[in-house]
Amino acid sequence: MVVDQLYSEKVAERFKDIELILGCGDLPYYYLEFLVTALNVPLLYVPGNHDPLYDEKKNACHAEGGCNIDRKLERVRDLNVAGIGGSVRYIPNHANQYSQTGMYIRLASFLPGLAWKLKRSRHGLDILIAHSPPRGIHDDNDQAHVGFSAFVDFIRIFKPRYFLHGHTLVYKGNIVPPLTRVGPTTVINVYPYRVLEI
Repeated sequence: MVVDQLYSEKVAERFKDIELILGCGDLPYYYLEFLVTALNVPLLYVPGNHDPLYDEKKNACHAEGGCNIDRKLERVRDLNVAGIGGSVRYIPNHANQYSQTGMYIRLASFLPGLAWKLKRSRHGLDILIAHSPPRGIHDDNDQAHVGFSAFVDFIRIFKPRYFLHGHTLVYKGNIVPPLTRVGPTTVINVYPYRVLEI
């Protein structure tokens, strides 16, 4: 969600202590580009189901000034931050949508490199940013907003300090709290935005 308080010429004044921007998908690239320019801090993001498919060969469909960390690990501000984009498939052949099995396959292709880099850094995973929530945590019953079972297993194995996601809405009267502890991991729904102090 584009938030007027952030998409404002006063954003640098209001949020002068921000040191890193993390995007969990479905944010217009012009908005991310504005934030990274106005705040002059690193931007890491993953694609959502409403974003176009990133074309690595053409370096197309990305936010200028930011880094798409879908299935990548970045070390920034002394934090290990990994990302995994996409939602559960509810429209056939649509960009950034995957079956439950498809997400396990995507994670499987990413995990060996992630484990190796974390071992070399001698530092655990601080943050995983995802578009969708883990299954059974902050997800909804409708087909488009079911979370991924693979993320539940990921949390169990890698135990990131924080698992940040978007995709599902938090609204007044919603019985699902936007923050849930799963062992040592804090799962946070960042909709519409959240300031996190680490």
